Amino acid sequence: MANTNVFTGGDATLTLAPLDTPPGGDAESIISRYEIATAVGRVTGVRFTVDTDLRSFHEIGFRHVTSLHEGNIDICGEADRAYINGALLGLLMGRKSFLDNNQRTFQPEFNMTLQLNDPAVVGQARLTLNGVKFQSWAFALPEDDIVMEKVSFRAKSVDIADFDDDSGVSAGPAFVDQEG
Repeated sequence: MANTNVFTGGDATLTLAPLDTPPGGDAESIISRYEIATAVGRVTGVRFTVDTDLRSFHEIGFRHVTSLHEGNIDICGEADRAYINGALLGLLMGRKSFLDNNQRTFQPEFNMTLQLNDPAVVGQARLTLNGVKFQSWAFALPEDDIVMEKVSFRAKSVDIADFDDDSGVSAGPAFVDQEG
């Protein structure tokens, strides 16, 4: 049976994990320096979308769609954070935000995991965005409110794992082998 728990944002933990690549190595340096490997901390408003760019085909003389074709898949999102320490800007700009040089650098790349776990009920869900790169960073300094930063990001793929008990075995579907 699939996990059917209802979660709130208070049940969530957002973590970052570097990849085993040169851009992942730079992400590892920033993640370990700012100690955000276990939880990003003080994050609010995390949202992401998956857009499959469906294309419809209409035949002449018919009002309804005749065929739907899958297009490119785009995964993007954003998050707000009430914490300013340079970590997220560093993950966007990479070495350029720390070193004043003219060397060509690459942008850090990492995985982002959103763990939903309510300790009062059995079951949990985990969303992992793979190959994440931050796209933009914004800083707000309001007069009478909390200082916030916002990042937007893109990802290469997304994985989901539902756990309906504490066994650690995902309750995902078993797909039928489609080889002929």
